[in-house]
Amino acid sequence: MYASAEALTRFFSHCPEMMPVYRMLEDRVNERCGNVDVRVQKTQITFTDRFGFAWASLPVRRRRDWPERCLIVSFGLAYHKESPRIAVAVEPYPQRWTNHVIVTAPEDIDDELLGWIEESHQFSLTKRRGRGAGSKA
Repeated sequence: MYASAEALTRFFSHCPEMMPVYRMLEDRVNERCGNVDVRVQKTQITFTDRFGFAWASLPVRRRRDWPERCLIVSFGLAYHKESPRIAVAVEPYPQRWTNHVIVTAPEDIDDELLGWIEESHQFSLTKRRGRGAGSKA
């Protein structure tokens, strides 16, 4: 499934340069993970199939070392993914890590990142409803 053009125009109104990056992400996630649901919310876009497994957002507070224009692509796993590409990783629940990658161009949506998102999708399908259901990772 794809997000509506209207919803994306609203979401990217303050940073339209990042829409082509997002479009590449959406296309490639649908290719790799099947036709998943996409929900455009106020602060993030969620890819979901039972549970959210990947998110795209524009930075609210930018770190000094981050590019001026970027998209944050996040995914959830049972462990902290070790890579220099991971800008931030948090463990909101035991064995539920949310990993954040900074992307600035469509070519950043590469096989490595998509492999992590695909792994996150598979991980999300093994979750049971209960504590933390519906939350990131």
